[in-house]
Order: sequence, then C-alpha cells, then structure tokens
Amino acid sequence: MSSENMIEVSGLCKTFKIQKRAQGFIGALKNVFYPEHELKKAVNDVSFSIKEGEMVGFIGPNGAGKSTTVKMLSGILCPDSGQITVAGYTPHKQRKEYVANIGVVFGQKSQLSWDLSPLDSYEVIKHIYRIPDKLYKENLERYTELLGLGGFISQPVRQLSLGQRMRADIAAALLHSPKIVFFDEPTIGIDVVGKDKIRSFIKTLNKTDNITMIFTTHDMQDIEQTCERLIIIDDGKKLYDGSLDNVRKGYVSTRIIEAEFERLPVLLNIPKTEVAEAGGDPHKRIVTFNTDEIATGEVMAALMDTHNIKDISIKEPGIDAVIRDIYLGKIVIG
Repeated sequence: MSSENMIEVSGLCKTFKIQKRAQGFIGALKNVFYPEHELKKAVNDVSFSIKEGEMVGFIGPNGAGKSTTVKMLSGILCPDSGQITVAGYTPHKQRKEYVANIGVVFGQKSQLSWDLSPLDSYEVIKHIYRIPDKLYKENLERYTELLGLGGFISQPVRQLSLGQRMRADIAAALLHSPKIVFFDEPTIGIDVVGKDKIRSFIKTLNKTDNITMIFTTHDMQDIEQTCERLIIIDDGKKLYDGSLDNVRKGYVSTRIIEAEFERLPVLLNIPKTEVAEAGGDPHKRIVTFNTDEIATGEVMAALMDTHNIKDISIKEPGIDAVIRDIYLGKIVIG
C-alpha cells in the first residue's frame, strides 16, 4: 500500500435549511403562507485522510452525516466550508475530470438500464467514459470471471435476482478502472452466499489493483470482512478514527461463553454473569460477563468444575454490538 494520501478532508462543514413543521391544521396552513426554517448542521468540522489502497468503513446511525459527507467526497454536494482533495482533485469544482477517477456502487439504486442486459449497459458505459477497447475487453473478461456474471450477463436486468444485479452493478462501476470506489450498502438484501462472493471479490480487487475503497453500510459484517480501519460519525462529528481491533480491544471488556451441556443443570448461577438461552437449543446456554468484574478463567472454572460440559467456546461481541454501545454512550471513546 502506498503511503500517499488519496483523500484529504479538513474542517468539512455542511448546513441545511430545514422547514419547521407546525402541528395541526392551522399550523399546516401557516406553513404554506409563512414557512419557518431552522438550520441543521449535518457535518460539523470533520477532518480525516485516507491513504492510497486503504479500505475504510465510514459508518454512523441514520442522520449522523455520513451520507452528506460521502456526497461531498463524490462531488454531488458542495461544502459550506473546509477543504476536500481526492486524487488531486477538488470534487465539486472539477467534477467532470474527477468522476472519471471514481466508481460508485449503490445497493438500493442500480446504474444499469432495467430493460437492457448488463452487457448492453456496459457498452453504453464504455462510450460515456471513453474506455479504450483493450482496457474495456480486459476488464470485462476479468470481472465476468471473478463475479460469475457469465450465466446472466446477456439477460435483461429486470429478470435478474438482487444478488445478480448487485454483482453486475459492481462490474459496471469498475469498468473504467477507477482509483477510488464508494460502496453504499453493497450487500443489502442479498443472501449469505451472495454476500460472501461480493466481499471476497472486493478484498481480492483491493489487493491486486490497490484501489482505495470507502464503505457506508449498516451491515457490520461488510466492514469486519473487508476493512481494517473504521471512521465513526454521529451528529455531524467524528467520534472515532482507527482500527477495528482497537475498537474491540481498547473499548470492549464484554465476553461471551457459549456452553453445551451433557445434561442441562437445574440451576446455572455464576456470580457477576448473565445467563440466557442459546437459539432455542435446550442443551446450550449463553453466559455473558464483563472482564473488569470477573476474570474469564473464573467463569470457565465455575462451568467446568461443577457441570458436565460437552462443548464450550469463548467469543467477543460482534462489532455491530460495539458500535451500538458507542452510539448509546456505553463505551466512551477518549
């Protein structure tokens, strides 16, 4: 990975003017003739840099400001203040030249024509981006193989499953060999097999082509399986910028033990732990505890010494649970 910064953001701010909504019929009538507005600061002094070839998860709850930030990064919105430089371009000022260097994948909005086949749409994209014949042929053959497009590339998009369409959309975003790709919910609504295929392709492409990638998603498995770095934004401000491992190791002391018993004990009472059923399995229990209050070894000993254990495993909470606790203020990031 290059040490050069592909993306540099400094003091980014964006405010929207939002109409106030009054209650009741009189209030609604008043809004029509005498509308009142308030200012909402969607992005508030956000700064970060991303190196060439990095894969970064950019996440936050709904209304946090992440989509607004990504729209400014992609040149769709103009910031009120602050500076953005991506691949040497200022996105909102050099949009025509800039878009030739980026790819965007929207999980909920396809860039493929509904009535055309993916192959026909790719031909249109080839002319829009003026992709040289040799590069177009090489990329098309490569992505067709890696994404498994061969079985449906000539079928109308309306006949494709969601997973097939998503894979075709990813190929469309990459045909012109962009330096940066923005992924917005790339696996939403797709089955487990389809998600794994997309994530595997993304990781492979990052390694082979050194493409800088930014993910905005609510599926934390997308982040965990593709990214090493996480940027968390909430209420327009950056909460965290660092590695996923630091989020887990530095801020989380919760541990989960899943135990399968030869015969479920009548009473399973271990101090300073919480015990719950495990997915309806009558022989399994989930034991949750905080390592600041009781050591993992003590919990294991209490289980092993007094009960007949068939199988046992120790887990950390998923990253989605960690992020939820950060949003709720249960984990304070210093």
